[in-house]
Amino acid sequence: HGHQNDSLYKNLILHVVYYNQPPLAISNVPLLVLKDHIPEYILHRYQTLLHTKDVLPCAAQLPGVNALIKESWMNSLLAMRWEEKLSEWKVMLNNNKEDWHDLLYWRLAANFGFKINSTPFIATVHSLPLKILAKHRTNLFQLEALLLGQAGMLHPNFKEEYPIALFNEYVFLKQKYKLKENERLEWKFLRMRPVNFPTIRIAQFAALVHHSLHLFSNIIEIDAVNELELLLQVSASPYWDNHFILDEISGINTPKKMGKNSIQNIIINTLAPIKFLYAFRHGNALLQEKALDMLSEINAEKNKIISHWQQNKWIAENAAQSQALLQLHNAFCMRKKCLECAIGLNIIRSAPI
Repeated sequence: HGHQNDSLYKNLILHVVYYNQPPLAISNVPLLVLKDHIPEYILHRYQTLLHTKDVLPCAAQLPGVNALIKESWMNSLLAMRWEEKLSEWKVMLNNNKEDWHDLLYWRLAANFGFKINSTPFIATVHSLPLKILAKHRTNLFQLEALLLGQAGMLHPNFKEEYPIALFNEYVFLKQKYKLKENERLEWKFLRMRPVNFPTIRIAQFAALVHHSLHLFSNIIEIDAVNELELLLQVSASPYWDNHFILDEISGINTPKKMGKNSIQNIIINTLAPIKFLYAFRHGNALLQEKALDMLSEINAEKNKIISHWQQNKWIAENAAQSQALLQLHNAFCMRKKCLECAIGLNIIRSAPI
């Protein structure tokens, strides 16, 4: 690079290279050649991890990693995951004058949309202040009208009586509260199980609002996972027993209840974190610990990423561990950050037998 002839480099105190070929030196600056100090097996292992096409770069070496290293790294990964999640939530709180009820409302909506429909679900609730829903909490029909209307799912051309009534009620409430409808939200229905259609999720969300008196205070006070699950055991209104979308009867007639997996997903991703954040903001270390402990009482999540770990003999025993493995995959494995990962470093540094 010609640094030895560049006056801008006159203040250098050390020149570090891997190779020194051809031999070069900057006048009066010590030279460190790394090749003489890094064993070949370390470089080889790192290159192997870096260039593998496996979903988990270290899959073949995982069984040899010390169990204590895995355990301590799992704790760090869970803390890292929550820190990333809650940093955004802290900003929302700061911008909303510490209104915990609004934060819960927004994050529940994002969770009800799950990953595929979280963005339009959030847009829907942001356009519909919680104080308006609170005024109609005792009327499930009006809650559905407001939420489905703001979701852009109601129109004047329905044929069935119930959707027509929803539309007419929404038109009245929209005018009363001067609401601006979301007309171009991109709700996704394709390649989804009908029970996860956004129409069903919105109807279940309306049912949760309908049945939830003092929901936030209950979340803070309740430590038992089974009691929190009871708070979320809601069903969409009877219209949805034989519908998955508006104005189209389904051959399946069954109440659209929140399933156990969905309920636990909400506890993992919304209720436990918000409980932790509240405890943190109020300096309550015991409540923080209880929020973290909740994940240890819930079964590990089941998804494609966790399956990859299971196939390679790393079994998540509870939700705390599955959350840690999700963080490990997304923040380290996908980005090939093996040098910043405790597992990767252990593999790279271990002396050959």
